Amino acid sequence: MGFISNRSKYWLERVGNREMVGYGLNGLPMYVDKPEFPFPALRYKEPTAEIHSLYEKQKGNWKLLTREEKKALYRSNYCQTFAEFTAPTGEWMKVVGIGLIMCCFGVWLFILQKLFVYKQELPISFKPSRVRAQMRRIIDLQVDPIMGLCSNWDYEKNDWKVKRWNTPPNPFIRCPDDDE
Repeated sequence: MGFISNRSKYWLERVGNREMVGYGLNGLPMYVDKPEFPFPALRYKEPTAEIHSLYEKQKGNWKLLTREEKKALYRSNYCQTFAEFTAPTGEWMKVVGIGLIMCCFGVWLFILQKLFVYKQELPISFKPSRVRAQMRRIIDLQVDPIMGLCSNWDYEKNDWKVKRWNTPPNPFIRCPDDDE
């Protein structure tokens, strides 16, 4: 675990000649542009003779520095300005575009299945009389009496305990299509 220390050989090789000016993100000497951590541990550029002269000049009156010198000082410390690295990248458009393409693909898949797969006739077990017969069999056998279909059936009244909008009709009432 020697690479965890911020003064270990691992980090010092990667830092090069850049000056450590702060604690850094998690105490590690690395440079990152992050809005939640605006002061990196290292200066962005390695010092040159020109930058050293600017460092000496900045110790005096800042009004004597030109605009270009101030920008050069800033760029030696930071790669980007706060506005540059927090500017929107436009990546959201790519994500929304891919999402819409996937939705379109799903709609086309549904349409194709509706045209070619579900065009055939349904099996006989999907007829209403057969569905009611299956429901009668489930109720007679008391399948899943704790939380299933049979938990809602009142065996004394031979009807549903509570009738809601999604409650199926009583399967023991004869319908005209039961004669088939």
